[in-house]
Parts: sequence; C-alpha cells; structure tokens
Amino acid sequence: MAAAAAALSPFLYLDPNQRQHFHIHLNPTKTPPFLSSRNPLLSLQRLHQCNCRCSFPSSSPNSVTPSQYYSFLDDPFRGSRFLSNEELEKLKALESFVYLQELESGSLWVRVMRNEEMDLTAGLLAESFAESMLMPLGYGALLRFLVKQYLIERRAVMPHAVTLVGFYRDKGGEKGNELAGTVEVCFDKRGANASPPTPIPPKNSPYICNMTVTKQLRRRGIGWHLLKASEELLSQMASTKEVYLHCRMIDEAPFNMYIKAGYNVVQTDSVLILLTLQRRKHLMCKKLPVYNSLYESDMSESGEELLS
Repeated sequence: MAAAAAALSPFLYLDPNQRQHFHIHLNPTKTPPFLSSRNPLLSLQRLHQCNCRCSFPSSSPNSVTPSQYYSFLDDPFRGSRFLSNEELEKLKALESFVYLQELESGSLWVRVMRNEEMDLTAGLLAESFAESMLMPLGYGALLRFLVKQYLIERRAVMPHAVTLVGFYRDKGGEKGNELAGTVEVCFDKRGANASPPTPIPPKNSPYICNMTVTKQLRRRGIGWHLLKASEELLSQMASTKEVYLHCRMIDEAPFNMYIKAGYNVVQTDSVLILLTLQRRKHLMCKKLPVYNSLYESDMSESGEELLS
C-alpha cells in the first residue's frame, strides 16, 4: 500500500532484443500526484546498402508524411518564448533532420516528433509503462494524459531537447507507415530535466533517455537505430560531444548493447540507493566524433568503408 501512494518516476531502457526495461523510482516518504512531469516520465540522409547516415536535407523523396515541410515555429505547444538567432537556426535544422535505415524486414526512418503525432507517441509510452508495471487497464487513460503533459512541457524547451519518433514500413508495404518507437534527446543544460536520476549526469552534457519500441516491432534492430539516430543528431547539434545515459545494473542485455555502441561506465549508484526502493544504475558515457560539416561526416564514413 505504501508503494501505491509513492511518487513514481519511470525510465525506459532498451536492450538489443527490443524488450522494455523500466526504472522505477519509489519515494515512500512523499505522497505527491501519481506521476510528476518534472521528472523524465519514461526515462544527414545517406543510404548505402544496409547502412545510412543522418542529414539535414532541404527536401526528401522519402518523407514520412505527404507534407515535405514542417515548421516548429508554428507549433502550438512550442510556447511564446523568444528565440535567439542561434536557437532559430537549430530549430530549422531539426525541422529537416531525418535518419534512414534499411532493415532486413523493411525500412526505418527517424525524425523529430510533430504536433499531430503527440497523442500517438504518448499512447506508445503509456502502453509500455503500463505493460512493465502490470497496471490495470483502467489506468491507461490517466497514463496517456500524464505522458502527454510531459511531452508538452518538453516541447516547450526545443531546440534544447527533442523527442524523436521512428516509423517503420515493411518490404511489402501492406501495413503502411507504423510508429516504431521513440527516444528523447537533451542537448544542453537548458534542455536537461529538473530532477534527473542518479548518478546525476553533467547538466550541460547531452543525455539520451526514454527509449521504447512498439511491441509488435521488437527484435528487428529498431532500438539500436533509435540510439544511433540520437547520436548522429547530437554529433551535429550539441556543442559538447560527451553523451550520457543510464542503465540499471540488473539489465545485462542493454548494458552489453551500450558497451558495444562505445559507452563506458563512469559512475554507479551506491548500495545505499536500495534503501529508497530504487534499482542501482550505471551512468554511462560515450565521446562522439566531432564533425565540422556534413561533408566531413560523409567523407569520414567513406574512408571507414574503404578501410573495412
């Protein structure tokens, strides 16, 4: 009963098989609302055979929706905050960001979530959270509402943080474009969450969190490419190239995936964290390559291909 009255702050962690791993923070000393939007709620185009890069194209024949252009300046959830010239340039870059990948069973493309996709994204995150916590179906509507409020709040800090969504189309094209997954990317201190999980990452450093993959599309490599899309975006947008993420100590599969992707453990929760009914977590870090331009990024990849 005490746990039911506690504040919950779930964080998703993804393993290579696309199963969901949740981090639940329980604080039995407080009894605030069921979830808090102050915490993380669920914690350039270059296609070459089966490999791809990210880009900021002015237009693309493979756009996810019929509309080739989308302006985040017109987004009703962006708020009325004044944007500097630098922020405007970053916002324009986010408008056209796309990551393309050919998978064995179909195609995946990842871009920034648009306003009309917020309900769909909130539904995916809420469903994944409810599945992990074995919650009754009656909580579904409440979870979707709370997740959407969190997404709206995060939307207001663009371009300092962004929610990416991935869409999948099978090779037959019979099902059309399906929402495949989502991930949140924070670029700097202004995009950082107010109450990050422990061990606390540097607030001015990029941070990746809240990954989830649609249940029926797991085990296809989608989670891996959500991670790679996040890294590619950070390589182009973030001023600091050391990116951080969390992984629970009990989650061996995602830990191995992060190690394979080049992440190293920099700090681990003290055993005393167990007294707060939290799982111990690793804080992991990876130093991303620095590209001064898209041309330099493409040339670097071409050199790697020639040497391989």
